[in-house]
Amino acid sequence: MAIEIDSVDEQILYFLAEEARHTSAPDITEHVDVSAPTVRNRIRRLEEAGVIQGYHANIDYGQVDGRLTNHYVCSTGDRDREELARRALEVSGVINVREILSGQGDLRIEVVGTNTDDLTRIAQDLNSLGIRVEDEDLVHREYFRPYAPFGPREAEPVSPVTGVAGLTGDANVVELLVEADAPIVGRTLAEANETGLLTADLLVVRINRDGESISPTGETTIEAGDFVTVHSRSGVSEETLSAFRGQ
Repeated sequence: MAIEIDSVDEQILYFLAEEARHTSAPDITEHVDVSAPTVRNRIRRLEEAGVIQGYHANIDYGQVDGRLTNHYVCSTGDRDREELARRALEVSGVINVREILSGQGDLRIEVVGTNTDDLTRIAQDLNSLGIRVEDEDLVHREYFRPYAPFGPREAEPVSPVTGVAGLTGDANVVELLVEADAPIVGRTLAEANETGLLTADLLVVRINRDGESISPTGETTIEAGDFVTVHSRSGVSEETLSAFRGQ
């Protein structure tokens, strides 16, 4: 299920896609006006939701003993496409498999071979699985870039929760992942205020839960795993943070 993300998430994804290895949370804060802990919490949420599925090296196999990269356009016929895609990944030399919903063939398979004979061997191994190679292309070079619409913005968008531009960059706004042992878990926001867990001037402005955005009320119960955005005019104290973080 797709999850809801905002402009901060988009920019984090942009900079990680641009260069994940040498990009830290403090690096991202130089471009996105939120704190480093907020960036780390956001990345963790995106990983757990399956939006960020891994961090991979961009390898030029042609620089390694002149290896060859081939793209195969393949068809699975009436067989189980997902199962064959997974089995194709087990063939030595296969580095990427995509399931296709339209166009020629229903699988795109990227392979690396030591020479043309090795590419032929890979094609034969795929054929033995019941995957028919319809067409192929020998790759010369590949070029990558991040998804541009997620990139840096000229101006901060208006928050859909508060209607205030740049709320996520406010020094008095903090985003937190609610830990399982946090004192506020299982309590409504009204109860948290009554028992002193939350100060009177603190406002929970948004909760992201299971990919959905919730506009909280006093009757909203906080659950472990919630990703909450809190705002306080006087600043969010460490005591308040511990209500969400736990021990």
